[in-house]
Amino acid sequence: MTIEVIGAGFGRTGTLSLKFALETLGFDKCYHMMEVMLNEGHVAQWRQAAQGEKVEWHDLYQGYRATVDWPSASFWRELRFVYPDAKVILTLRDSEHWYTSVMNTIWKLSSTALEQGESRGDQEMVERALMGREVIWDGVFGGRMEDKNHVIECFERHNQEVIDSVPQEQLLVYRPGDGWESLCEFLQKPVPDTDYPRVNSTEEFLGIWKKRS
Repeated sequence: MTIEVIGAGFGRTGTLSLKFALETLGFDKCYHMMEVMLNEGHVAQWRQAAQGEKVEWHDLYQGYRATVDWPSASFWRELRFVYPDAKVILTLRDSEHWYTSVMNTIWKLSSTALEQGESRGDQEMVERALMGREVIWDGVFGGRMEDKNHVIECFERHNQEVIDSVPQEQLLVYRPGDGWESLCEFLQKPVPDTDYPRVNSTEEFLGIWKKRS
């Protein structure tokens, strides 16, 4: 088994819906941030990747056929090198709306997780919080999440680098609302007789994580 689809889009661009869509199309399983905590040792491996250490990608993705969302999206170049035949999907969203969504969901949760983990004596929570900081908040945005213009600039630069780097025949630029047709055409899969998944709105996200905290 190997990775056949690399999701290069940042979190909060419809990546969870895409995960379920890809699994519906047969790319089962699809790696997503939610998979990290389900796999023992993965937090440590992502921290190693953030520090530039060698990662055995085939071992990390054992049992998976696709990957979307962070932390994988931060390493899309490395993944393209390891899986050169994989198709790449770049999920996009209006930059202003994306920033607002990030700040109201994953940043809100992550920015307090380290302190909460330390106060509870929850080492696993501490490690996850450190991974998020190293891979995303410091690794991508330089620890400047409150600087809206800077964060949006990083977001847009990342997207353009993917567009400029991936051969056109291997890349699908995909926006929430595009539905099955363009995705299925790109992946050469029949259109399912079911609605495209639409999950993880800001309200759903906060409700899910409130139950888990």
